[in-house]
Amino acid sequence: MRAIVIHAPHDLRLESMPAATPGPRDVVVQMGAGGICGSDLHYFHQGGFGVVRLREPMVLGHEVAGTVKAVGTEVTAVKVGDKVAVNPSGPCGECEYCRRGLRNQCLDMRFFGSAMRFPHVQGAFREEMTVPEAQAVKVADDVDLTLAALCEPFAVALHAVAQAGDLTGKTVLISGCGPIGCLVIAAAKLAGAETIIATDIAPETLAIAARLGATRCVDVSGGTEALADLAQDKGRVDVTLECSGNGRALTSAIELTRPRGTIVLIGLGGELPLPMNAIVAKELNIAGSFRFDEEFARAAELVSTRQVDLSPLLSGSFPIEEADAAFALASDRRRAMKVHFRFSEAV
Repeated sequence: MRAIVIHAPHDLRLESMPAATPGPRDVVVQMGAGGICGSDLHYFHQGGFGVVRLREPMVLGHEVAGTVKAVGTEVTAVKVGDKVAVNPSGPCGECEYCRRGLRNQCLDMRFFGSAMRFPHVQGAFREEMTVPEAQAVKVADDVDLTLAALCEPFAVALHAVAQAGDLTGKTVLISGCGPIGCLVIAAAKLAGAETIIATDIAPETLAIAARLGATRCVDVSGGTEALADLAQDKGRVDVTLECSGNGRALTSAIELTRPRGTIVLIGLGGELPLPMNAIVAKELNIAGSFRFDEEFARAAELVSTRQVDLSPLLSGSFPIEEADAAFALASDRRRAMKVHFRFSEAV
């Protein structure tokens, strides 16, 4: 069995990686599809992000889905032949935050395809992988595995929208319409937002945002003048979900969000200055959003029951032998939103 292993920036290799022998509560998954994430792109182009750096070869990937090939003797949640979305999060279940129900804040998290710890946690871009039963979440038999592989980023979006509170009937601004931003649009629509305003600097991504539920799309590549109506009377937006990590986008969000409105920060942009006077005077609620927990099962349910159509995000699918070509396409925001690998033809 083969895996996509990164050794250094722009150094991807296909290497033999047999699945581990399953224990009694483990599941062997034959992978069908895997999506390239922003973190994968950082490893590919820069060898990491922030202080996180590759220190040894690592299998990439954490947005995957496949078919159960074998199960341990005590597995009851899935059976051989089931389609599953694989949850890449492995919280310890024992630390302070896990005990408090904040498992996404686990102090000993093992997240597939992550160089945050050493030895690195190997990823899921491989033909077969053994995972704990709890991380193999069943999806409907007729679900395309490429869509099932979107459960992980969609869970991120569902968690972010939950941080914003009730969106029913509200005016919501999504700033930055990359894959996560577009998935946040889909999640906000499901949550009952009445008006969804999407902003980005690329018209191609805004076109996809409209297909996923944005009611107004604004190209801010030349400035934010087109949003002037939203700044009237201290702001007209009830909730802003900031997905770009851009400092100017955050400043704009603070201007457009109404007094006592909510801003949820999802995009990672490093250290940013904040207009504290405006935050204090408008009594804004600012929350962060990091990964997900129970939202993964919810994402699998929504995809399985077709309550949400995430297919507009799909930009291309490549065999693992063409990993460099897949990463090249995924790196081009004007041509691609979400690029997948095919690990088998049964997707």
